[in-house]
Amino acid sequence: MAIFVMKNASVTINSVDLSAYCSSVVLDYNVDAVPADVMGTSYHTFQAGLENTTCTVNLNQDFAATKTEATIFPLVGTTTTVVVKADSGAVSATNPSYTVTGFLASSQPVNGAVGDLAAMQLVFTGKVVKATS
Repeated sequence: MAIFVMKNASVTINSVDLSAYCSSVVLDYNVDAVPADVMGTSYHTFQAGLENTTCTVNLNQDFAATKTEATIFPLVGTTTTVVVKADSGAVSATNPSYTVTGFLASSQPVNGAVGDLAAMQLVFTGKVVKATS
């Protein structure tokens, strides 16, 4: 896959495909930088600490059965899986999937002002595994 405009991402939360409701997704893969400074150096050194991956998903709200609210509400306070692909096509070296095993601390079942599109932002925190096949 060459440089592309993101317009067909795939987002599955707890085995439910919510791609049609997803307006944006950000996978922030990182580890804590643990200071490992020692005497005699004039710069900071670091060791990789604990993984601290977050997956932020913005979804348009739908209260119908098996849609956003019904899928997300019972997940608050639990750890679940989120599978993200940049394109909904088959998993490959040029379209990897990322499976986040993450904790969901909160949700906004009702969020918006007069005239706004009803939406929610979810942040899953945990670990990620990349697959290319």
